[in-house]
Amino acid sequence: MTAIDARHIELTYSDGTQAVEDVTIDIPEGEFFGFLGPNGAGKTTTIKTLVTLLQPTGGDITVNGYDVEAQPQAVRESIGYMAQETSIDEELTARENVQFACEAYGVPKAERTERIDELLELVDLAGVADKVAKEFSGGMKKRLDVATALVHSPPLVFLDEPTTGLDPKARIRLWEYFRNINEQGTTVFLTTQYLEEADELCDRLSVIQDGTIVATDSPDALKSQVGGDVLEIALVDPTDETTTRARRVARDAGLFEEGTVETTDQGISVASERARQAGPDLLVALRDADITVTGFDVRSPTLDDVFLAITGHPAGEQADDEATERSAELEGEVQ
Repeated sequence: MTAIDARHIELTYSDGTQAVEDVTIDIPEGEFFGFLGPNGAGKTTTIKTLVTLLQPTGGDITVNGYDVEAQPQAVRESIGYMAQETSIDEELTARENVQFACEAYGVPKAERTERIDELLELVDLAGVADKVAKEFSGGMKKRLDVATALVHSPPLVFLDEPTTGLDPKARIRLWEYFRNINEQGTTVFLTTQYLEEADELCDRLSVIQDGTIVATDSPDALKSQVGGDVLEIALVDPTDETTTRARRVARDAGLFEEGTVETTDQGISVASERARQAGPDLLVALRDADITVTGFDVRSPTLDDVFLAITGHPAGEQADDEATERSAELEGEVQ
């Protein structure tokens, strides 16, 4: 069975700005799916078309078997949606927040007490069930938001950058809850700016850039496309001029066949099948070019390397500030 079947989604705002150009996604039931891309690439716009908050200007979308345009209410009743900003009422207790969500989603009265207790236990808030939410930490509020999104036991949950702004400990705790609901059979659609999160959680993921899907595969398969290992070199003076010279030396030395050379905050990195073998020779070439090296490391590729290779942007970097701001200003003003 398919949880999401989206074909050639397009979304153009009334001023002609194209936020999503051509997105096709096919997600089977039970999958933990990741959706990655630079800020402004179209991630949130796409997810909002899937949850019926925005109407696409092109393409066909079915969610849990329902057409998003013809049956939007049925779609909403069959999904959970956790937006980037928490939607809880901070003046209510944790229990009252979940109770309100039960009422809003029409959970039968006879099932509510058990369901509330079950969810508060799931997100580790049972011990503070009767405390008002404004006293909670950011991580606790996020976990309560997860509980409210799950009250009606939806088969599909959308999580739009759910751990942004949390400290590493709180982030890892949320990972445990997401894994838990997925292991219980819930399909999860996750957008995230943390590539470690996608690598840890997702069965498969897509990368979107400029409103178009540019890669889809499992994290391991995508990492294998980087090619070999990654050689990282830190320079004593990593200015634009120095890193440009270092990249030229790395490319012109003839040491790395079909390798890619990128600029990093500390210097340069080289992804190549010959990274380990030819690394020492590159250090010699840089020394001969009067470029001082302060650090040298060879490691296996990560999703950060994949992201940089595919999009040309480090993870979390703003791809198009103007497009992002315009998307926020025009949200809902669709043709």
